[in-house]
This record gives sequence, structure tokens and C-alpha cells, in this order.
Amino acid sequence: MTAGTTTVGLEIDDAGLARVTLRRGEAGNAIDLDLARGLLQAARACAREAVRVVLLTGEGKSFCVGGDLREFSRLSGEALEKHLTAVTDALHDALRIFAASDAPVVAAVQGAVAGAGIGLAAAADVTLAAEDASFTAAYTGIGYSPDAGVSWFLPRLVGPKRALDLLLTNRRVPAAEAAAIGLVSRAVAPDRLAAEAERTAEALRGGPTTAFGATRRLVAAGLTTDLGPHLDREARALAAAAGSDTGREGVAAFLGKRAPDFTRIPPRP
Repeated sequence: MTAGTTTVGLEIDDAGLARVTLRRGEAGNAIDLDLARGLLQAARACAREAVRVVLLTGEGKSFCVGGDLREFSRLSGEALEKHLTAVTDALHDALRIFAASDAPVVAAVQGAVAGAGIGLAAAADVTLAAEDASFTAAYTGIGYSPDAGVSWFLPRLVGPKRALDLLLTNRRVPAAEAAAIGLVSRAVAPDRLAAEAERTAEALRGGPTTAFGATRRLVAAGLTTDLGPHLDREARALAAAAGSDTGREGVAAFLGKRAPDFTRIPPRP
């Protein structure tokens, strides 16, 4: 399946790998209203098609430099507020859909990553950064506050103290430091970024999608749940996984000393 818009490309292959591509490379993939809506359209399509893994990339030199300030600067007052609300509504709905899916999200980021671009990178389950990439919160530098989940993800990934350092000072964080503090999963050589992202997505595509979804939800819930209730949630999730087609295939493969074939089990829509 090939779809998408002029600003966000979408390709879903027969094996369930969805490639979502930001297509405003000439503008650093800055998020304008069209791109935000294109990302939402792509997220909805991925949910309908019940994909197994999502690979998120950006064309050009930079993954995403944040909001399109040129677009925003053409408006003022109530018109600007309404426009920004429309942009963030679409962007945030896309993030919600990706987060609610069983399919893990892999992001490959390069060049300048700023503002909402950090939110997109942080929202992915596995984020690979080119070694020459850099990250800058940027919001308070122009008198804005965060969006795209940045104020939610950053404290959870790097801790509240370091998150405030990044958000208030807007200092540039190179890829090596971003990996060291947990903002990204790992840094890779620029000429290996695309191949490593594809390899990672392919490995996840062949995995137990429903178990991935349960694991994603457990990790997210564990950040805000006391241990007792969380242990109960883990027990219920494990019992459900064990009784599922995915769980039965995994155990049968282990006992039969063969590799499991999770791809024969369709992901949930």
C-alpha cells in the first residue's frame, strides 16, 4: 500500500512494515498544518492496516526542526492561537494513535532535531541518531512552551532535572550525549543510519506484535503506577499473552527447538 500526502509519505508493504516519511526536506521537515495533518492521516492508516512495525524518517539534511515558524509568523492574535491549536491537535492525535498501537515505532534521525522534532524522536520505541545529529529544545528561546509530548517524554527519558536544563537553556546536545543520557537509543555512523534503521525495523516486524503492544503499555503504565497495582497488571497481561496465538507459537517453537514464526499471526487492528 502506498499513500500519504505531499508532506508525509506512507508505504506499507505486504509484510506489515510501514514507512512513514516526513517530506518537507527543503524546510528541515518543519511541521506546518499540512504536515501535522499528513502525519495524522498516516497514523490512522497504520492503525487501520494493523501494521507490525513503523519506521519514521525525514527527508533531507534534518529529521525535523520543529514547528514552521514562517507559517506561524504570518498570523497573530486569535488567528494564530486557532492555527496552533489545529496543528497541535493533529500532531498530538497522531502521537496518541501510534502510542496506542501494538506496533513498535523505530525512528531514524539526522541533522538538526529541534522542538516538536524531539517529541517525534522521543515518542519512538527505538530511536537511532546519526552521530552528527544534534538536539535543541528551542521552545523557550522563542518564547514558546513545549508541545508534541516533549514536556512528558523528556523527564521520563532523561530525568526532570536534566529535562529542565535542556528546556530552559536550549543548549545543543550532540548525538553521543543524547545516547548517553537516554534521549535516543543509540548513535550510529551517518552512512549506516538508514541501513541500521531498516535492520531494526525488519527484526521487529518478525516479532510477536501483540506481545510488543502489551510490553509498550506496561512500560508506559509503570512510570505512573504504584508497584502493587502494576504487578497485578503484569500478571493479567502475562496470562492473556500465554493464552494467545502468539504465546502458544512462542512456547511451541521453544519446546520444538525451532525459530518461532510470529508473522503467520495477524496483528490486531
